[in-house]
Amino acid sequence: MSLSKILFIVSFCALTSACSLLGPEIEKPDIPENTLYQQAIDALKDTNFPLAVEKLELLESRYPFGQYSQQAQLELIYAYYKNDELDAAVVSADRFIRLNPLHENVDYAYYLKGLSAFEQTSGWIAKYLPIDQNQRDPGSALESFDAFATLVARHPNSQYALDANQRMIFLKNRLATHEVQVADYYMKREAYVAAANRARYVIENFQESVATPRALEIMYQAYTQLKAEDLANDARLVLSKNFPNYNVSQYEKNVESMLSTATFGLLGGSTKQPPKWNGQSVQPAAATEQPAEEVKSSSERSWLNRASFGLFD
Repeated sequence: MSLSKILFIVSFCALTSACSLLGPEIEKPDIPENTLYQQAIDALKDTNFPLAVEKLELLESRYPFGQYSQQAQLELIYAYYKNDELDAAVVSADRFIRLNPLHENVDYAYYLKGLSAFEQTSGWIAKYLPIDQNQRDPGSALESFDAFATLVARHPNSQYALDANQRMIFLKNRLATHEVQVADYYMKREAYVAAANRARYVIENFQESVATPRALEIMYQAYTQLKAEDLANDARLVLSKNFPNYNVSQYEKNVESMLSTATFGLLGGSTKQPPKWNGQSVQPAAATEQPAEEVKSSSERSWLNRASFGLFD
């Protein structure tokens, strides 16, 4: 007998013996649908969300068309949300909305989707480090805003509509502030067309946000640099009419000193700085919203604050 055949026989025997040692797969007992659903509800009441997720997933897999199937799907979205499985909550909410667009509780699915995406706008790092949330990727904020906007538009009388409206105001301010910060970056890089386009996007999509006056100011400054006098005058006219108390700054190109360049901006400063925006807003004459919280301007930061990335003042 050849060596290859001997090795094949030995390997086959080893594999079959290993399978016999492991034994047959243990099947989970067949639990009735109503019992399984009650166990999931009891776990939710006890705030045992991992167990609730386990029971609801099992219920959904074993009884996909049972009498509790739709309600179990809604409970599962909530369990995912409370268990910090936010991606799973968003996906489950999307599936429920797609399969049950006319369900009487579909507004709850939109609300949970918006809440889950809302929680994703700030990661766990932001809970411990002083990170500017407006500089984060706005993808989750946009998804949350769209979910809340759909809820309010399609179900204006929903019990969740009021809270959704309040969260939309917050998200609108965050998204607008993010766009203005990008426009500020383009102004610093002297990309005036890109800066003007970003600022115009804020005016067209996030009116009455805290970033509106700064967006108009950037449009005025960018169009002035581009020698588009008509567009610059229009932007300044709109700004002065709606925000008469706003102090419009003349844009100056940023010229870094040698010491500032060598120390990556920690020391020396710049000989000329473009106007800084600290996230505050001058309210229009007819505004009713509360002003944004004051944010310390980067130009006012001490060298210790910069060197420690904001951890120390």
